[in-house]
Amino acid sequence: MTEASSPPAYIIVDEGSLTLKVAALSVLDRLLVAFHRAGIRDITVVFRGPLPPLPRSRSWGIPFKVAPDWKPDGSNVLWSRSNVLVQDADVRELLARGGRLVTRDGAFLPIAAGRPAGLEWESQGLVDLPAVVTQGVSGLIQDADSAARAGQALWASLTSRSDGWVDRVFNRPCGRYLSKVLIHTSVSPNAVSLASIGIGLAAAWLFSLGAYPALVWGAILFQFSAIVDCVDGDIARVLFKESALGKWLDLAGDQVVHVGVFAGIAWGMAKAPGESPALGLGAAAILGALISFGVVLRGMRQPEASKDGRLRNLIDGATNRDFSVVVLVLALVNRLEWFLWMAAVGSHVFWLAALSLQRRTRARE
Repeated sequence: MTEASSPPAYIIVDEGSLTLKVAALSVLDRLLVAFHRAGIRDITVVFRGPLPPLPRSRSWGIPFKVAPDWKPDGSNVLWSRSNVLVQDADVRELLARGGRLVTRDGAFLPIAAGRPAGLEWESQGLVDLPAVVTQGVSGLIQDADSAARAGQALWASLTSRSDGWVDRVFNRPCGRYLSKVLIHTSVSPNAVSLASIGIGLAAAWLFSLGAYPALVWGAILFQFSAIVDCVDGDIARVLFKESALGKWLDLAGDQVVHVGVFAGIAWGMAKAPGESPALGLGAAAILGALISFGVVLRGMRQPEASKDGRLRNLIDGATNRDFSVVVLVLALVNRLEWFLWMAAVGSHVFWLAALSLQRRTRARE
């Protein structure tokens, strides 16, 4: 179903649910954003009193009407109570198939798409509609406990394709404590991205000093940068603050930090007594990182490249943050020159492999 053919939507407000929040946003605010992202442009909120602030709906510029009541006339509509938590992908599926949403554990939700014949539709007709099982986080938010459980499920669902093992078991869980605090502030995801870049560059400066204590503290700071790097995406997704600028800032910022770290380690290692290939290795690693970035950008501009699972897995594996732990371990044993060798060789292996897969994919297409 296209946006142009999407039916009008009616949200019947339960006054007791207006104060309930899931991850800092009211359930009604989340429902309005979900409907809008699902392609619905005609939304009516049915309520007789004043509505609470709806910051995300307002910032998105979502047009909606407020009416004191609604009488179904048999036309095709999307209907929902205001205390339903649902994702836009499930709303699109409901619009395409018609029926009533059901959670994965079998609980019916008061949200449906169809042609209600009268006011008794909710009480008598919904149970007879075909069930559409939700795939995303969903539920009926009736009190503070159900809101808290829904919030936990929502946070748990926030992952990234590029997350490595360290991200899943350490970086993201640690960063989530900070995310849960920052969503209640005015700090933006882009500000967190800039903070992560700044921390990473501070680590690079410590690496450049060359002394063992500075190397260890640089590695610790670099690990902290990787933790903070998980926070911006969490905040953006949970508060619907994703943006093209944020995506590019995150992508380019990672490259700035990586180049800075390669340069810092190389400069610090070159200060050691005796001859060292550190500067040459650092230059090779930086060159490889820059070429790799260009190859990744080239792939992002080719729609067919996203269909190649091997290429996606290669890029995801190469862009995760797991190597920060390798840097930390090698700094502790004072063998960071080993990391330079790995970066100098690995970065070039990556871009050669990625470019080869891109060409093969394009040739097949």
